[in-house]
Amino acid sequence: MSDSGTSVREIRINPIVPTESVLVATARGMRPKKAEDKVERDTRAHVETCPFCRGNEERTPPQIRAFPENGDWEVRIVPNLYPVLGDDKSQTNIAFGLQQVIDGYGRHEVVIDNPSHGIALHEMGQQHLADLFAVYQQRMNELYASDRRLKYVLVFKNFGPAAGASIPHTHSQIIATPVVPENVLNEVHHSREYQRKYNHCVFCSLIDEALTYEATIYDRESGQIRRKINVGQYVVERGERFIAIKPFASRFEWEIHVLPLQHQADFARASAEDLADFARVLKRTMARLDQVVGGVQYNFFLHSVPHGAEFEDCEQSYHWHLEICPRTSIPTGFELGSGLFVSTVSPEEAAEALRNAEIGDA
Repeated sequence: MSDSGTSVREIRINPIVPTESVLVATARGMRPKKAEDKVERDTRAHVETCPFCRGNEERTPPQIRAFPENGDWEVRIVPNLYPVLGDDKSQTNIAFGLQQVIDGYGRHEVVIDNPSHGIALHEMGQQHLADLFAVYQQRMNELYASDRRLKYVLVFKNFGPAAGASIPHTHSQIIATPVVPENVLNEVHHSREYQRKYNHCVFCSLIDEALTYEATIYDRESGQIRRKINVGQYVVERGERFIAIKPFASRFEWEIHVLPLQHQADFARASAEDLADFARVLKRTMARLDQVVGGVQYNFFLHSVPHGAEFEDCEQSYHWHLEICPRTSIPTGFELGSGLFVSTVSPEEAAEALRNAEIGDA
């Protein structure tokens, strides 16, 4: 965004996955449109009819794990009643002509991430969030160890109907699959190529730029400033070990990524100290989002290096991270047909608004 405050219309290339691009067109934000409805959150602590509320455990499938193991649970994992993958029916992989079929084998689990029915992520205690991500970590390790056919374990959260949530009680999900999802595979491939070319992690390079880089670009003919990049312009929140950054090529208008400041490829190996600082940064980041875009529906998903022999060389090139993607608009036919995301809010303005949000000691 130029300092003059004029509208932006430019295609930005994702530095992590260069085949992915985003059209930033701020003038489009002036057109009449229907935004995603904000969720009127049910803030009740307990709902008698909710199967996920404490005391209604018999209304869910038998639990896989609870934390803590004894006494009242704070986090509870159960099988998904309507799994997208499962192990109930095994079949041999088949191919006919160009058509190939891989057995839909895997695991699909629900993580009831707080006993309080209507609590928001930013309202959860910092220690609770650290414990929640430790539970994710433990379950991921258990799933990888349970079956060598499982190639990837994805942790994600849907909040709000537009983001895919079907039950209002706060929850997240874990899906273990026999294939590595395309989004992750693209990140792995391009970060590996960057490492081979520059002998450095591309995610670390982005963090370094966010914390140290500044530049002013002038128009050759008029001498006016075309773009000014300031140190920390894309930083939303920073802790001792983690940082929350607004991507330069944001697919969603208020998208934020949370990454370890020091290189780590595998979330499963993050320490308790790491998770404590991660929880603080996540809580404050979500509080900023709530303050600026209150009632927003969102998805988050955790990307970590895949397991398996073919990914052993990614230890230095891949960098685990959490992607938070608020859903503030409905995808258009152009976006769905082209694969080119359109953002009507410049990432620079969004990052500034989030940084300036008053969140106190959240």
